[in-house]
Amino acid sequence: MNKYWSSIVKNIKPYTPGEQPKDKKYIKLNTNENPYPPSPRVIAAIKEAANEDLKLYPDPNCDALKAAIAQRYALTVEEIFTGNGSDEILAFTFLAFFDPGKTIIFPDISYSFYPVYANLFQVPYDPIPLREDFSLPIESFDKPNSGIVIANPNAPTGKYLPIEYIRTILEHNMNSAVILDEAYIAFGGESAIKLVSDFPNLLVIHTLSKSHSLAGLRVAYAVGNRGLILALERIKNSINNYTLDRLAITGAIEAIKDDDYFLATRAKIIRTRERVYGELLGMGFQCIESKANFLFISNPRIRADFLFKELRQKGILVRYFNLPRIENHLRVTIGSDEEMDFFLTRIKEIISD
Repeated sequence: MNKYWSSIVKNIKPYTPGEQPKDKKYIKLNTNENPYPPSPRVIAAIKEAANEDLKLYPDPNCDALKAAIAQRYALTVEEIFTGNGSDEILAFTFLAFFDPGKTIIFPDISYSFYPVYANLFQVPYDPIPLREDFSLPIESFDKPNSGIVIANPNAPTGKYLPIEYIRTILEHNMNSAVILDEAYIAFGGESAIKLVSDFPNLLVIHTLSKSHSLAGLRVAYAVGNRGLILALERIKNSINNYTLDRLAITGAIEAIKDDDYFLATRAKIIRTRERVYGELLGMGFQCIESKANFLFISNPRIRADFLFKELRQKGILVRYFNLPRIENHLRVTIGSDEEMDFFLTRIKEIISD
């Protein structure tokens, strides 16, 4: 441990991203990437934007991108914030809305960056235990708190909370900022963006990484009332004015505009997910019904860590979380039909052996 480290660095437990191996070629079903390429319009726009203007700083306000998002949802640009991936926006929310020493709440099984940020920014948290079926007991949010964070659909379970339940949580917590992380909402759920005009305490975060095949560009946005957006802008402009580069802004605008391509790829992923879900049930797996681009699975006869290692040996990466209550589960990203057929064949071999 380095003697120059701060006490925060010494005590923090960083987030562990999904494996990105370089030793050989794998079928990657471990990081929830979209199996299909970005819209051809995105590639063409980025190529055109890769010109001598790269010597100039990008627009720090991302006005053109905000305008495209505003048009998509019939909002004003004052209700939109853009950032370098949803993780950055989430970090900004902890600084903008949560005070050190005041307790926030989020589910005990959810995106593992939430406790990392809470510890980093010295915000205490009180985890809400999910039920045995991994559903979220919304009545547990009816207690004093200084903020709420919810992933919907949840990660890593894929469970979706219907919008009427989100409304109930918002109504019972009007004095707290409610951060709704909708990274996977495109794959079957109904977005709560429609509630923003009714609830000044709601901030909804979207990313283009999964839904629009742009994980490599790192573009996300948040939607909320002008007061919440202004708070995020104050934090951003105290850290880094230029969070998005020229190519990312250009590509994101075209991705949002090409709705036909987005709808087509989304439909393919949903169809594949439902097919794989049914086949895994037929093999004896327990699968949570998912509204995300992944499945959360377990086998009552075979340990998840064994399945994880065997699949890796066969050239398939999935995500294994060695954590309480989910240590016998795997999260499997939905790939292309060909990739999922390979996965199903190999996992059938493993359980047969």
